[in-house]
Amino acid sequence: MSRSLQPIRPRKGVPATKAPASVAPRRAVVQLTNPPLDYAYDGSFEGLLTVLFNIYDRKAAPNSIQPLGAVQGGLFAQPVQIDTHEATAARVWEGLLRHMDQEARTRLFHTFLSEQPDRELLIFRYADLAMRAGRDISDNYADDNVRRIAGIAQQMYREKHRMEAFVRFEKTSDGLFHATIDPDFDVLPLIAPHFTKRYADQRWLIFDRRRRYGLYYDLTRTDVVQFETTTPQRTTDISATVLDEREPLFKLLWQSYFDHVNIPERKNMKLHRRHIPLRYWRYLSEKQPREQRFEPIKNKRPVQPGGPVLGSGSSAPQEEKG
Repeated sequence: MSRSLQPIRPRKGVPATKAPASVAPRRAVVQLTNPPLDYAYDGSFEGLLTVLFNIYDRKAAPNSIQPLGAVQGGLFAQPVQIDTHEATAARVWEGLLRHMDQEARTRLFHTFLSEQPDRELLIFRYADLAMRAGRDISDNYADDNVRRIAGIAQQMYREKHRMEAFVRFEKTSDGLFHATIDPDFDVLPLIAPHFTKRYADQRWLIFDRRRRYGLYYDLTRTDVVQFETTTPQRTTDISATVLDEREPLFKLLWQSYFDHVNIPERKNMKLHRRHIPLRYWRYLSEKQPREQRFEPIKNKRPVQPGGPVLGSGSSAPQEEKG
């Protein structure tokens, strides 16, 4: 999986290349005339781009492209291991703009983050089709590869949007705001700009417990961090011993606020689950068991005996009849 916050990070001292206003002129594509090969790489997006370069350099189409940890060698042939080369990866990433626009290129990165079992071959087929088509293929939904990548891009957008909306932080005793998430896809590189901009005045850490890495913001920059422990984490909660002493009060206040603004008569659980699916409820304080029983606010003035009744007209006392 990619540990980059951007698909390709520009080298120090070299300005990032801007996408052209229109797709650049296309060049002749190398024909893959040699026998197909099995390729293996380190599992990073830069590594996959390096594999794409080697496919055309060797003129050998891929039978398979597998991360090193998942390589399954054949009886008579072993996969060709491709070492990641950042300069080559950057060259491939920029070269894709000759055959597709920036939005289509970004969808390839999103497809990689989706962690689909055949994502590497899917990305290769889309890129190869785009290079040989001589035109924009992003709307060619008759092709299965184009259709699948468009669908994956929609799924990634929804997951990114929901993570940005439903992540809840807890403050630790040292002033760090911590959140543990378990998304279906590897969306941390996609949500980093949102949280960096929104919470620029506080230190925070978002940890993906399934993929065992996170994002850490130290008031100046956001970095990818990885934890040495390999013990799987079964819950998104952190120990109460490291939380700020006021954190339970904040949780209680938020639950109380939610209970009082809720309108039971307008309850629509079908619509509610559509906007907030059940798998996100574990992140929300208002969905956790109540530590304090809900009591309606008693802020209405009781009617005094003999006093005016609401809606009866004038509040002035009536004269006694003789």
